[in-house]
Amino acid sequence: METQALPPFKALQAFVAVAQLHSFTQAAESLFVTHSAISQNIKRLESFLGHPLFIRRGHDIELTEQGKLYYPVIRDAIDKIRLATS
Repeated sequence: METQALPPFKALQAFVAVAQLHSFTQAAESLFVTHSAISQNIKRLESFLGHPLFIRRGHDIELTEQGKLYYPVIRDAIDKIRLATS
């Protein structure tokens, strides 16, 4: 069985936070990191996946169609990791 590379976990956390809060700044505050760290992680994840996850219009942020499909799966996966860890 071949193993496939996984995206960085921090990038997945950043993605979920931005998708939930609709804000890079609020996501950074919630994860106790800088706005730049969130931006870099989102760019890293988009590069890894090969497509954008957000439509950015100034301060307005919304999920792309791919982002809308990806978000519930990743959110649920992170929730399962939290549950298993507790």
